[in-house]
Amino acid sequence: MFENLSDRLERSFKILKGEGKITEINIAESLKEVRRALLDADVNYKIAKDFTTTVKEKALGQNVLTAVKPGQMIVKIVHDELALLMGGVFTDINLGGNPNVILIAGLQGSGKTTFSGKLAKFLKSKRSRQPLLVAGDVYRPAAIEQLKVLGQQIGVPVFTIEGSNDPVRIAKEGIEHAKKFGYNTVIIDTAGRLAIDEQMMQEIANVKNAVKPSETLFVVDSMTGQDAVNTAKEFNDRLDFNGVVLTKLDGDTRGGAALSIRSIVNKPIKFVGMGEKMEALDVFHPDRMADRILGMGDIVSLVEKAQEQFDAEEAMKLQKKIAKNQFNFNDFLNQINQIKKMGNIKDLAAMIPGVGKAIKDLDIDDDAFKGIEAIIFSMTPQEREKPELINASRRKRIASGSGSNLQEVNRLLKQFEETRKMMRAMTTGKGMARMMNAMKQMQGGKP
Repeated sequence: MFENLSDRLERSFKILKGEGKITEINIAESLKEVRRALLDADVNYKIAKDFTTTVKEKALGQNVLTAVKPGQMIVKIVHDELALLMGGVFTDINLGGNPNVILIAGLQGSGKTTFSGKLAKFLKSKRSRQPLLVAGDVYRPAAIEQLKVLGQQIGVPVFTIEGSNDPVRIAKEGIEHAKKFGYNTVIIDTAGRLAIDEQMMQEIANVKNAVKPSETLFVVDSMTGQDAVNTAKEFNDRLDFNGVVLTKLDGDTRGGAALSIRSIVNKPIKFVGMGEKMEALDVFHPDRMADRILGMGDIVSLVEKAQEQFDAEEAMKLQKKIAKNQFNFNDFLNQINQIKKMGNIKDLAAMIPGVGKAIKDLDIDDDAFKGIEAIIFSMTPQEREKPELINASRRKRIASGSGSNLQEVNRLLKQFEETRKMMRAMTTGKGMARMMNAMKQMQGGKP
């Protein structure tokens, strides 16, 4: 996500490296590269031009402190302006109404049905809602079946009217069904439509008028770039939607839609889809996205994801086991499972400042833990509980049972022991100090 844009922006900032102050000449050269980077990312020309003009005015108007280098100042200004361009502040989904009705609209193939499932899971697990999915796509073959499968996966019921091709009736009766059975949130999936198809556009407008949703979300495939922005404008003119959802932001996207869409339709981006899994949905924070674009990571989101998965009581029990040197392979396996629930491994690593750029060319598979899990599952319950029991003959048996070789088993056992020592050291002040010193050396490039 945004890799090319991030690289181009970084190169443009290097023009100011070593400069004593910001001048008309060096800022113009730097911002010319910034504008090119934005245009290559498929950002609207006028938006890119206005953006760099604003940055220039703010940069020349700044009294650069002696402690802050010109390059650092430009990065700060560009960061703040990027966040502002994408909306400035986080805008939450509106959950008013009883039941709360959310209408999903968008182009054909934009990912509306998948997003509807993700949103239902998000609201159920993170907002303690009781959602009902309503299958209002009466045109696409297997659309209703797809929604049923997703609903089954996430434990959310799906309302349908077999044989009906009237989306207004389906939506209205879906809401009545929700009232009758106590569902407080209704998510209405609708058929994909083209902005030039007057009949279909009128149909979605009719659905909205009939159910009066508290929230209408426009779902757009971010891989379509500037076309996505133009389509959003046409849909907004007809529907006056409340917010935008960008799907497939983890794909081969240049990011122009994320950067331009707010300026064009004056509606906030509320969610971004970052993968196929039902958990792969993030609320949109403009400042955090600006951090990611400029390679600063996103520690806040990483911590939030961790907090969602890690139970405080379990963490305390684990800490006591670590202090007593009783951390074992069952605990290790549990930690792996919790990390996997947080999302794509490479995306998580990229949230750590400085790591994103370092791993951008690495192929980190979501199945990266499979080999480790296979080795652990080949251990007996006693061996998992007490790793010190694993002698040479047991190692051979574990290697054979897991489809790995002896070297891989030995490597895992060695890494596990080192991890156990480090974790135990972390429970003491001296251990923490050693870790901090090691991190400082790593950041400074020292061995």
